[in-house]
Amino acid sequence: MPANVALRPSKPPRLRRCSPLPSRAGVFSLLLLLLFAALAAVGNAAPPPTRIDLNSPRYQGLLAELIDRHGFSIEELLPLFTGLEHDPKVLRLITTPGEAKPYPDYRRLFLNGKTIAAGRNSLAIQRPLFDRIEEHYGVDREVIVAIWAIESRFGTNTGGFDLFRTLNTLFDGYPRRSDFFRGELIEFLLLCRANGIDPLQVKGSYAGAFGQAQFMPSSFNRFAVDFDHDGHTDLIRSLPDIFASIANYLAAAGWHRNGPLYAELGERLYHPELVTAYQQGRSSKVDWQLVQRSQKVKLPRPPENLPLTIIGLEQPRRYAGKLRYLAGYPNFQAITEYNHSNKYAMVVSELAEALAEDR
Repeated sequence: MPANVALRPSKPPRLRRCSPLPSRAGVFSLLLLLLFAALAAVGNAAPPPTRIDLNSPRYQGLLAELIDRHGFSIEELLPLFTGLEHDPKVLRLITTPGEAKPYPDYRRLFLNGKTIAAGRNSLAIQRPLFDRIEEHYGVDREVIVAIWAIESRFGTNTGGFDLFRTLNTLFDGYPRRSDFFRGELIEFLLLCRANGIDPLQVKGSYAGAFGQAQFMPSSFNRFAVDFDHDGHTDLIRSLPDIFASIANYLAAAGWHRNGPLYAELGERLYHPELVTAYQQGRSSKVDWQLVQRSQKVKLPRPPENLPLTIIGLEQPRRYAGKLRYLAGYPNFQAITEYNHSNKYAMVVSELAEALAEDR
């Protein structure tokens, strides 16, 4: 024992009151509680993914169409489809898209100083490219960059979902839009074959879009362009192809260069036709002069005197639930062809305005 360690008389141990042993009834109750807890945990666990049934009528019809109409072979298709399972996360997310948020919350996701600074930087770096794209397609560069920012955070987030599995999940497990995703699944296989892409290697969003522009497969096949002329249409890595494809999409939707996007109408609509147009959504349009007279506002003349849509967006809570009404011009309507949500089109419009402030 070391010499510098002093011995002290030990204290008697402190007595602690022991809990009595549980009775048999208590033990049985405890076991029941543990059993119920275990059963509850099992009940709350996510169900196992559902295996896709290739013998179902929907898949028999799909495979027959791919073979008979589009020239695929059964040897090509079976390795892709065999053993495929639904993705439960896709089915959960498709019912709660970001556009379901109130507009102020949705707007905050994208319209901020960091995004605006990054967008202006991209416009400066790619100025010669945007000069050529504007000249060729007549689409304003700030809107192209705004869409790029919102769709993929300037190409940094293009989605991590297995796109082939996603499209099958939505075709087989989302009845409300099964026909739409059946078409997108076919379009995806066609574009993969045409471009030498392995369908099992493509990643995208939970809604079936992919690449930096987040095109659906049908949009890729209709609007994607090889603007860098390298023989490949690449919306994953080629900025010329990405920006020009967005411009081509908007041009086909009726874009007018330097045209207005929207106009503020106030917190109340004063004519029944405007109320009806708002209620019916983007498919209903009204004469711009009627909007100007009934709302008593000075509106810019739309290109070719085209009609306007009527939009209502939520305001911050301090406005006590009152909507903010706007008129959507043809360029705003073109953005809603890219994404049908008025909230999406409004964020694109406001972000594009912020990017254009330095020009």
